[in-house]
Parts: sequence; structure tokens; C-alpha cells
Amino acid sequence: MTAPPHFIYMLKFYYLCALKNKKEYIMALQCGIVGLPNVGKSTLFNCLSNAKAQAANFAFCTIEPNIGVITVPDERINKLSEIAKPQRVQPTTVEIVDIAGLVKGASKGEGLGNKFLANIRETDAILHVLRCFDDENVTHVDGSVNPVRDKEIIDVELQLKDLETIEARIGRVEKLAKTGQDKDAIRAFDVYSKIREVLLKGESARTVKFESKEDTKMANELYLLTSKPVMYVCNVDEDSAVSGNKYVDQLREAVKDENAEILVVAAKTESEIAELDTYEERQEFLSEIGLEESGVNRLIKSAYQLLNLKTYFTVGPLEVRAWTFEDGWKAPQCAGVIHTDFEKGFIRAEVIKYEDFISYGSENAVKEAGKMSVEGKEYVVQDGDVMHFRFNV
Repeated sequence: MTAPPHFIYMLKFYYLCALKNKKEYIMALQCGIVGLPNVGKSTLFNCLSNAKAQAANFAFCTIEPNIGVITVPDERINKLSEIAKPQRVQPTTVEIVDIAGLVKGASKGEGLGNKFLANIRETDAILHVLRCFDDENVTHVDGSVNPVRDKEIIDVELQLKDLETIEARIGRVEKLAKTGQDKDAIRAFDVYSKIREVLLKGESARTVKFESKEDTKMANELYLLTSKPVMYVCNVDEDSAVSGNKYVDQLREAVKDENAEILVVAAKTESEIAELDTYEERQEFLSEIGLEESGVNRLIKSAYQLLNLKTYFTVGPLEVRAWTFEDGWKAPQCAGVIHTDFEKGFIRAEVIKYEDFISYGSENAVKEAGKMSVEGKEYVVQDGDVMHFRFNV
């Protein structure tokens, strides 16, 4: 009896997963670390480069001197692996890009600003590091510690660059829009004008809310610097690692209306933790300063959430793997993360909830208990789902 095509493809997939040098079908997602010079960006990036210190046995690898592929800490993949005992375990990842310090005038090319701003444009989200500690031995580029001022300096440079982009776009469509003949030009002029109005007020493009999906899509296609989601990373001293300090409080007040996340990290302390040899030593250090989890771990997880990302798993004897998808994606889209053929020829998805897999201890036990569901094209995949895709191409 001949096996059906979709079953053969599943076998081929599991075989390919076992090959060390196969092409990886993953979402290349990047978070850019930005900030003024001497605020702790490089220290933080170096801590991330030693991510194995907080991410069990999963290593960090460097693509270029300033880009690191960081594994997203997720205890669920460890527990699934303990049950399946696969030959290979592959967690999900996010790329972190260390962008050199911006300065006043970057939007006009100061301090090689054009190159740095181009690097930011290529990222999906921004991790804005702000100095929130006093140290006479570390010079501040503007002479004093003031995270709110520092934030505004970076904001202005990004907004000016976006305004330059918007003015150029408006110039292309304004004449056509005013004739009233070109509907696309009218829509574009309206979208661009709303963004320009906000930027001229000294606010970021991400604050503009559009009523229609078409307008939102058009705005997103501009790839504006200030439209990217942002997380403010407050770099504090060790004594402030748990509860923050006056500088963190000042920043919280300044960004309360931005719908932005704030994370408190003691980068210098994190670098000391990363140098410890064993997991037990690192956990003991964290306990001594009152933390349950390292700041680097929290930052990686928060960066993943900042991008509105979720994780589903595939579990088999050759590989247990975490796959990244955007919140709200349906089963065929998620299948396409593995390979485009999976989405094109999607038939159905066999879904096991993570909790059920752990509770029953195996896929067969879950099936026998009637806890595995068969879902079609309209199924919205949930974080933690264990998936098998059936397809035919």
C-alpha cells in the first residue's frame, strides 16, 4: 500500500530536521539596541552574547560582530524534550543588533548618523537603553545623568528622519490627490498628512491610530523609524536592580502615555553573572541581590513579546522544536513558517495543548484520552500548541 503524499512529506520533513546543514525556515526577527554613547549598550549586548548563562544549554552564535542570534528562554521546550527524548532540540530565536551610539544631529549625518539610522530601519523593534545610574568614572556625553533628556534626544533624531521621509512621499502624491481623480493618491495623501502632523508635534508615528486596515497597511509600508515598537531599558546600578530608582521613576512618568514597555536591568551586574561558571552559581548570585530571574532573560522574553510573537512546537523522535508566529495567525500561516509547501498544500492541523501533552506524558496517551483536536484552515493557533500539519502538494 502506498503512503499518501502528505505523509511522505511529513517523513521528509523530520528527516531534514535531523540534518545539521539544512536550510532553516525561520522568521528573521531583529531588535536593535540604540541609545547615546556610554549608556551601557555594548555591556548589555555582551551579556546577551553570553546568553547560554541564562538559557540552559542553548548557545549564542555571532553572525557579524554586532549581530547576535539569541535563544528565547522557554522552559516548555525543555519539558517536552524530557518526554520525547529527541536527537535534537531547537529553541526559537530573536536577533539582537548592537547599533553604535547616536548623537545630536544624527538625522543630518552627524557621527555617521545616516549609517546608524539605516541600521535601525532594518530592525523590527527598538530596545532603547537609557543610563539610570550615577558613576563619576563613566563620562556622560551631555555631562549629567538625565534619562528623560537622553530619550528625547534620540526621539528627535528619529522623528526628524521620519519627517524627511514623509515630506518626500507627500511631495509625490499631493498634486494627484488634489485633482480628486486618483483614489490611491487621495488615500496616501491623507495617511501621510496624519503622520506628518504628529511628527511636527514632536510625537512618534506609532501614536497615530488609523480606522481602516488599508490605511494601517499603507503606513506600515513606510517603515518609519518611530513607528516601530519600543522598549525602554533602564540601565541601573546593582542596588536598584530590583525596584529601580529616581531616574527610572522619572522615565516612567515621561513615557506613561506612549504605550511603551520599561525594563530595569543592571548591565554591569549582568556581566558579572554571565562570567560565573555554573547555573547554580548564577542562580545563587541572583538570589543574593533579590532577583528570581536575570535581567538578560527578562529582556529576551520581553523583546519577543514586544514583537507580538508567540510559539508553537513540533515534537518527534528526531527533533523537538519551537516555531515563531505572530499572534492571531491561523493554522496555514503557521504551517508556512516551517516551509511554504506546508501552507500551499495545507489539509489540516492536529493540535495538542501543551498542558495535555505534559499531563498525559506522550502523544499516544493524549490521543487515547481524546484530547487531540483536528483543526482546519480557520483555526487560530494558540501559544504553546503542539502541532502536526498534514498537507499535499
